[in-house]
Amino acid sequence: MTVKIQQTPDPASFARMNTAEVRAAFLLEELFVPGKIEFFCSHIDRAVIGAAVPVGETLGLQSCKELAADYFTQRRELGVINIGSPGAIRVDGQEFGLARKEALYIGRGKREIRFCSADPASPALFYFVSYPAHAVYPCVKIGRAQAEATELGSSNEANRRTIHKLIHPAGVEICQLMMGCTELAEGSVWNTMPAHTHARRSEIYLYFDLPENAVVVHCMVEPWETRHLIVRNRQAVMSPNWSVHFGAGTTNYSFIWAMGGENQEFSDMDVVPMHALV
Repeated sequence: MTVKIQQTPDPASFARMNTAEVRAAFLLEELFVPGKIEFFCSHIDRAVIGAAVPVGETLGLQSCKELAADYFTQRRELGVINIGSPGAIRVDGQEFGLARKEALYIGRGKREIRFCSADPASPALFYFVSYPAHAVYPCVKIGRAQAEATELGSSNEANRRTIHKLIHPAGVEICQLMMGCTELAEGSVWNTMPAHTHARRSEIYLYFDLPENAVVVHCMVEPWETRHLIVRNRQAVMSPNWSVHFGAGTTNYSFIWAMGGENQEFSDMDVVPMHALV
């Protein structure tokens, strides 16, 4: 298991950063490593972002010095979405099978969390996000049929997309974590328009279902001084609460969004008019 600390600059420092420094601060490039668990500890809302790719033996999620906890979810809740082949997660002896794009919410206080693949030759790809938790709630699996689906955008605007809310207050008892998956229709490339911020919470995007030679141009930071990141398949971007987050791809794609902070209202956002973007 590899643990990395992700230091995040403030807006004033960001204005002086070059491309390499921006990528180092906000882009998580190496998440899915066969046979390992990788995770990043962020100072943005104390988020932890990681992935587990079991190819042989099961992989156990452990705590680390940075969390100062006896076990990973001692003071945390955890959301997991599988973007690979079928697999399973064992939580304190209870097993939850997860097919592709299914989710599992794991409440605070679970001592043993282990990941395994149904077929090691075609492994599961477990992506997880964790935030501090103030209460204990039960583990819940959310299948595709249980997700709340909303269609937005239009082909004319090249942003027709379906938002699948997987871990959210209307479906699961949670403290602050929300997660879901957005799928863009063929011919659509823009996500998250109109651009917005939400000062009450941070957001993390994991882009996937991108062909090898495709990229997403992810725009971020303050609306009057936007910058961009070139993002490839299975890479994640961390968006602090003062940053806009929108982008366009060279083809359609999917992304997992995760949010944590003080407000769980999905529609909580401060819209930035298109004419205000610079």
